Amino acid sequence: MAELREGYRATSDVAQDLFDLAAPQPKYRALLDAGGVVYPSEGMVLVASRAAAEAALQDPARFSAEGLVDLGNVRPLIPLSVDPPRHVKYRKILDPLFAPKRMDALEDDITTRVNRFIDAFADRGRCHFTDELAVPFPSAVFLGLMGLPWEELDTFLRLKDGILRPGGGRVDAEERARIQSETAQEIYAYFDAVLDERTARPRDDILTHFLTAEIDGERLTREEILDICFLFLIAGLDTVTDTLTCSFAFLAQHPEHRHEIASNPAVIPSAVEELLRWETPVPNVFRVATLDTELAGCLVGNGSVVTVNLGAANIDPAEYPDAFDVRFDREVNRHLAFGAGVHRCLGSHLARRELRVTMREWHRRIPEYELEPGLELEYPLGLRSVENLVLVWER
Repeated sequence: MAELREGYRATSDVAQDLFDLAAPQPKYRALLDAGGVVYPSEGMVLVASRAAAEAALQDPARFSAEGLVDLGNVRPLIPLSVDPPRHVKYRKILDPLFAPKRMDALEDDITTRVNRFIDAFADRGRCHFTDELAVPFPSAVFLGLMGLPWEELDTFLRLKDGILRPGGGRVDAEERARIQSETAQEIYAYFDAVLDERTARPRDDILTHFLTAEIDGERLTREEILDICFLFLIAGLDTVTDTLTCSFAFLAQHPEHRHEIASNPAVIPSAVEELLRWETPVPNVFRVATLDTELAGCLVGNGSVVTVNLGAANIDPAEYPDAFDVRFDREVNRHLAFGAGVHRCLGSHLARRELRVTMREWHRRIPEYELEPGLELEYPLGLRSVENLVLVWER
């Protein structure tokens, strides 16, 4: 293993290149060609191959998710930052709430909400897709899921940005941490007040369910519920936004794929999966090695931070011989855009529903569109998204 460990010791440029998210697929391929396990610096391991990614994500005993998220939260985010066996307790409560049949029941509400946004610009012939649809829409769906009024939309967007984009992304580390900490306290206080109201006047919604659900005779504590709500706010909203911007940016630049969807809406479920694979809006997830071990035949030291590059794993030729072809007729698509193992994305079925409904309703109403002429797409650091996607069409 020691010999293999020296197989590819990367320069700092390799890791830095991965922060340029405008066109990452060629860089992913370079990592895969280098063997799929890279050592950017001491105590860091970057995993790119499909096999190594699955091995890391499916073994929380060796590769832990605990203690890795610091976004102003004062406790671990549940269930993201909690490993088994405690993790199992929370998933038993949460998984049924996001099961496919539960998401089926939300179809009409999601459809109504996305059309409310499209109504505002459909006859205009132009929209700032990021700001006018991709950002507010997932938050609007979340409001319905939580039984909260539409009027709270601006509050949710402000709180989300205060955690994920403090200061608009233009502040130093100290100021960023200060804004996140203050926003986190506001999030806890906001949901604490709503939970007080639900305790006094229960409703048929998720927040009331959290207050009454039991596993093995135990109910969730108030702190546990607040930690779940914190995660829902930051994880469930931004990732759908990012996926929408990346997907529609791709479609706007690839008319043959756009026409395929517009002419045959039945292809939309497959199109969503393929664009999740190709765009992979959450390019990396992180784990910490809990002991000296090996991964894909390479040595990983105890305490090493393991960066699992989902974007690279999703174009690994070992899984997809035609990985660089974007195909909406792909019959088997075991992409890792939602992760893998016990920490696989809790809200994947809801995210899929939002993406499918948006793609269906948009192309039903606006089948022909393109990027605004002269637009240069901007992909910020972090999650893969387009922050300035402007689309135009004939009125």
